Amino acid sequence: MSTHRTLAVVTAGLSQPSSTRLLADRLSGAAADALREQGQEVDVEVVELREHAHAVVDAMLTGFPAGELAQVLQTVTSADGLIMVSPLFTTTYSGLFKSFVDVLDPDALTGKPVLLGATGGTQRHSLALDYSMRPLLTYLRTQVMPTAVFAATDDWAGQTDAAALPRRIARAGRELADAVAARPAATAPDDPFGDTPDFARLLDGGR
Repeated sequence: MSTHRTLAVVTAGLSQPSSTRLLADRLSGAAADALREQGQEVDVEVVELREHAHAVVDAMLTGFPAGELAQVLQTVTSADGLIMVSPLFTTTYSGLFKSFVDVLDPDALTGKPVLLGATGGTQRHSLALDYSMRPLLTYLRTQVMPTAVFAATDDWAGQTDAAALPRRIARAGRELADAVAARPAATAPDDPFGDTPDFARLLDGGR
């Protein structure tokens, strides 16, 4: 009997379309294919942080995620596996990516398999995956996959080994699939903000 799995994909690209989203799609595709090869049913749910940027800032100011952001957090925390991809600015993850992580409950991702990816201008920035992104997710006590994937501009332009990036994506996807398949299927946690009033409705007289 197959098991139903959900992969949540968090992408912090600022432009549309973005190379960050492209890498996120490649990683989720590789992980989903590897899970299906193991007889697992897979749903992939993508979170574009740029669409929730204002809500993320509001949640940081008020301490309460509202509206669609609350559902986004539920999607991320209840997934069986998580893929997180950020562009790199000044050698580290974007402010939007970090702000979203700050909004998460510190214990919400404990033990969750996480695959990391990043995009940047040149390969010189690739080490940021290991000295900034990996420690951040390790701090949250996630199960970070051994292989992280960095894609530079030259990788998309075909100016490097054409097979190198696909090989790394495939390996990272298999690692995430194996980690997800080895765990019991996730169950949705209780929403800690389920009883929080909708401030917009309160200001509108509760209508």
